[in-house]
Amino acid sequence: MIGFWNYTVILTYVGLASSVFGMTAAMQQRYKTAIFCLMLSGLCDMFDGKVARRKTDRTPDEKKFGIQIDSLCDVVCFGVFPAIIGYSLGIQRGLGIISMILYVTAAVVRLGFFNVTEE
Repeated sequence: MIGFWNYTVILTYVGLASSVFGMTAAMQQRYKTAIFCLMLSGLCDMFDGKVARRKTDRTPDEKKFGIQIDSLCDVVCFGVFPAIIGYSLGIQRGLGIISMILYVTAAVVRLGFFNVTEE
């Protein structure tokens, strides 16, 4: 199986699953569920690094993988997911679309910068 599957990345995956479920809720106009999922993703993101740092016998590859998977999941959870909520709430024209594009682009650039400086 590709990747590292241990408890250090479980919260990251739970946050990602919450975001994907929240995206489907937003598209079905179930906004309370979508916002709850966004908050749950944030909660998972708040603690995933703390959980990972407590495991002292991680290999260098496990550490690098954790950093990369966290950043990729953060792009989905805190870049794409909020944009989908905005789109489903009616931000579907002109300046709103441009704003969402800039927001997601900023999230990708920020996380890319974080990954480069982390190494």
